[in-house]
Amino acid sequence: REYPVDHKTCSKRDQGCTVVVIENEILGKPRDPGEAERMLRRLSGKEHLVATGFCLLNRSIARRREREVATRVKFKVLAPEEIHWYIRTGEPFDKAGGYAIQERAAFMVQEIHGSYTNVVGLPLCEVLEALEEVGAYPLNSFTAENAEDAEKN
Repeated sequence: REYPVDHKTCSKRDQGCTVVVIENEILGKPRDPGEAERMLRRLSGKEHLVATGFCLLNRSIARRREREVATRVKFKVLAPEEIHWYIRTGEPFDKAGGYAIQERAAFMVQEIHGSYTNVVGLPLCEVLEALEEVGAYPLNSFTAENAEDAEKN
């Protein structure tokens, strides 16, 4: 299944972009406190989708991988005071959907189904797999000797 990645929301410089989708509406990054409040009220008590699209290219062997990763997140019902407090922290303004799961907004999340790191902003497992597929990251290089060397350093 493909998920909508709005290219107006994502910069052309981005090699990965994360958006929040609720009821077929894409929520980008709020520009002001009023927009942040509208987004958080919209997410309150509901499930939404966090979708990240990324593309990796290894030019030396002409190999390219594009992926979209989706995670379902459900918020608890948020009291107006909670929303206002969170907005006053300043956290919502550079985050898709107006929240940062890895920071103070963690209290809002009632359920999560899928990749936590995707909600943070970069689905690490999927990125590492794609890096290996394009020949840029050899996962098979992890050995017991490497682990022992890492522990010594």
